[in-house]
Amino acid sequence: MAASARVEASTPEARSRMQRVRQKNTSAESALRRELHAHGIRYRVQVRVLIKPRRVADVAFSGLRVAVFVDGCFWHGCPAHATWPKQNADFWRTKIEANMARDNDTDERLRAEGWKIIRVWAHEEPKVAAGRIAHILERRRESMHRA
Repeated sequence: MAASARVEASTPEARSRMQRVRQKNTSAESALRRELHAHGIRYRVQVRVLIKPRRVADVAFSGLRVAVFVDGCFWHGCPAHATWPKQNADFWRTKIEANMARDNDTDERLRAEGWKIIRVWAHEEPKVAAGRIAHILERRRESMHRA
């Protein structure tokens, strides 16, 4: 299915819910950014890390080449929390599987360019995720200084 193809929502209520879903600055992203800031970590948000195809990291540390993506459980097929809608099931399965394939493609492309990729699920505790990111950033700094 083409990325620009539009499929009508199954009900007006479903359409309304879909329109309210944020694509950036989600509550999970904001909570993670607050925790990173509390750790004294400075970052950039909504950073274009690939030009073609266009890919944007939710949080990036460009100098260290570390990109963080905060993935919603539904939209990115979380193994612990993903659900498969019964209404319009084929559309949703195709959509979510395409998102997962795009995530894998993004990871592969960025790794090939020397980036470290961190994927955070929206359900993860922000303090824990921020701690994991802080640890990875420190290791990345150390390895770059040795090189």
